[in-house]
Amino acid sequence: MSSLWESDQELFTLARRELFVAVVGDVMDNLGLRRQFLPPRIQAARQEMVLVGRAMPVLEADVFDEHGSAHGLLSGHAFGLMFDALDSLGRDEVYICTGASPTYALWGELMTLRARTLGAAGAVLDGYLRDIRGILEQDFPVFSYGSYAQDQGPRGKVIDYRIPIEIGGVRIEPGDVVFGDCDGVCVVPRRAEEDVFRAALEKARGEKRVREALERGMSAREAFETFGIL
Repeated sequence: MSSLWESDQELFTLARRELFVAVVGDVMDNLGLRRQFLPPRIQAARQEMVLVGRAMPVLEADVFDEHGSAHGLLSGHAFGLMFDALDSLGRDEVYICTGASPTYALWGELMTLRARTLGAAGAVLDGYLRDIRGILEQDFPVFSYGSYAQDQGPRGKVIDYRIPIEIGGVRIEPGDVVFGDCDGVCVVPRRAEEDVFRAALEKARGEKRVREALERGMSAREAFETFGIL
């Protein structure tokens, strides 16, 4: 671990307190990691929500025969492996799901309750959620396309989890850091997380000094020439 943090809990607390998605994205650009933002339609259920945790990737697939006359091993299992995936969530993990067509909800109120009970950090969906009022009442960070009530039960199944996935060209490995706020969601590869978060903390603290200088009347050019940040 970095000398700035000794555990995931310390890192995630630092991120919530001092960082924001934009500065982390800027740092990854500088490090050559330029395809780390999920598609912009994936937004927080509430603007104030902040999510940071380890990715627990989930792969969903559309189905067209609810009663399982197909030959697949999961064809007769309601929701496929969804219950197994949900119950496997660990503390500070993020349920991050893709693979389905955007025609039904991938997440709901009772899934939120189970995830909260397990100490998960949140959920990120390449699709819709439902039961929005119940989710907001639990104040659990969920990022999605928005709310749409149509159920996944007869339409989709989780076919695997804790495997690499891609969303909008962004590869997500189990254990990568997922960071979301009102500006969107980015993924920090585990192999680069120490460099990324160390540089992001330095940049965020520098931006605070720039903000104070601008408030005192310093010009934008002078601020950039002085601090190298704007």
